[in-house]
Amino acid sequence: MLGQSKLKFAFRCGDDILTATASRDEAEFTCEYSENGYKLWVLAHKDIIPLICELRYKYPYPSGSTVFAGGYQSWTHTREYGEKDVQKGLRLPVRYGVARKYASVFGDYDFAKYSMKEGDCHSFYYTYVRSGDEFTFAGSLDESRGYTVFYHSRDRKEMRVVKDLEGLVIRAGERYKLFDLCFLKGTKDEVFDGYFDRLGIEKPREKKMCGYTSWYNLFGKIDETSVMRDLDGLAKADLGATVFQIDDGYQAAVGDWLETDSEKFPSGMKKLCDEIHARGFKAGLWLAPYLCAKKSRVAAEHPDWLLKKDGRPVTGNVGWGGAYVLDSTLSEVNEYLAKVFDVVLGEWGYDMVKLDFLYAAALFPKDGKTRGELMTNAMKFLRARVGKKLLLGCGVPLFPAFGTCDFCRVGSDVDLNFRERLFSRFTNNEIVSTYNAMTSSAFRHHLDGRAFTCDPDVFFLRDNNIKFTQGQKELLAIFNSLVGGVLFVSDNAGDYDENKKEIARRCFARDARVADVRYCAKDVINIVYEEEGEVGELKFNVRTGKVF
Repeated sequence: MLGQSKLKFAFRCGDDILTATASRDEAEFTCEYSENGYKLWVLAHKDIIPLICELRYKYPYPSGSTVFAGGYQSWTHTREYGEKDVQKGLRLPVRYGVARKYASVFGDYDFAKYSMKEGDCHSFYYTYVRSGDEFTFAGSLDESRGYTVFYHSRDRKEMRVVKDLEGLVIRAGERYKLFDLCFLKGTKDEVFDGYFDRLGIEKPREKKMCGYTSWYNLFGKIDETSVMRDLDGLAKADLGATVFQIDDGYQAAVGDWLETDSEKFPSGMKKLCDEIHARGFKAGLWLAPYLCAKKSRVAAEHPDWLLKKDGRPVTGNVGWGGAYVLDSTLSEVNEYLAKVFDVVLGEWGYDMVKLDFLYAAALFPKDGKTRGELMTNAMKFLRARVGKKLLLGCGVPLFPAFGTCDFCRVGSDVDLNFRERLFSRFTNNEIVSTYNAMTSSAFRHHLDGRAFTCDPDVFFLRDNNIKFTQGQKELLAIFNSLVGGVLFVSDNAGDYDENKKEIARRCFARDARVADVRYCAKDVINIVYEEEGEVGELKFNVRTGKVF
């Protein structure tokens, strides 16, 4: 479909740097090519260290076509790019020094290249070129040993497929799969149904999850009184909610998940879980399994559990006074997390966990394993420990979440401001932003019901502690009910008037299918959907909230 490719592969063997056309004494390459796929293996006869691994395809990029650039992890800005659009990396204020160190930890800035040229972009795991209603699709079928990145260059009329093999050592006698690619052409549904059929991923168990999460109002300043108030309010409002989730703020410190803050939550987390169940809701709890606050007991008592670089603990987040990263490769860390899940899901009785900041499991290659392999192993471990309970992933590289998460965030956190704050335009692609959250969730809608059930993040109906107009609040509520199946509020629904209750009930009960998402003008997105046999449209400016 894309024609023949040209392979560029360079590797180190001992003191020599060789290429794929070098002597077969070191390595042999075999490929399997068809119109709809390409597989490439290398058989190492000696230990080799890959340095460059890419395929080059010529592609004409029809005039007026758009290119899908999927972000590295669930918060990373994702959209279709036109001929004049520029995909931005780190902005100037955070491109250097200490600022870069902390801004880059969330994304792909240390191992992917942003050309900053009009029409150029890159996409993780899969991509497509869209011309009218026709999609030319390319995707990876296996990221378990290394991530696949698709680079588009319109002026060179070329697509490069690059494998992230940094840190990998292929041992003598090992046959390593470098690429396993799928090529499809057709309508949106034809290519994505075909892709996920090839991946063999089962449909998500839960089509929808509606309810409450505590984060987007009091944030970490929750306590037992505020949680019980909002729990009673949700039950009283009778919105059709199914889940009540407690977010960050209940624990003594991030990482010390089994030590509840006794001053804020004197009754403990099991009692709260029982109260949630008593009101007819499933109970959810937030954790960030691979982070621990620098002041946590875990960090103090187990410094050997911390991920290190150049002998020093790695900071994976600046929140909570700074947080270190737990080394996902250590058996002691996995044993600790297994105990946490046994208590939270077993002894306490929670039905769902929201697992956040999961990118931290694979910040950089380690022990001969690539980022992709580390992340895949971490997600398999988490899925096994959560078992039959529900798993909502967040801040996670998306392909390893396919089929392992029941629900998954597909955009950044929304902000309490609808309009994008000035600083959010001058940092990274994972920044908290309603514009970012809506754009990414819109253009990842094709994952809903295929890879997992999509979480576009919360919507707001309250009147306090929010800088949304009434129209912007209603837009976000309608938008979320179209593009995803996770529909949460963070309001005290007990304060809702009848109009707010009715909006929430309609959104929670909605059963619509998105047929198409595209830009129809700068910053103007048009969503075409089908609902109860009728076709509808939602056309809006994603920066201002104006509905057309």
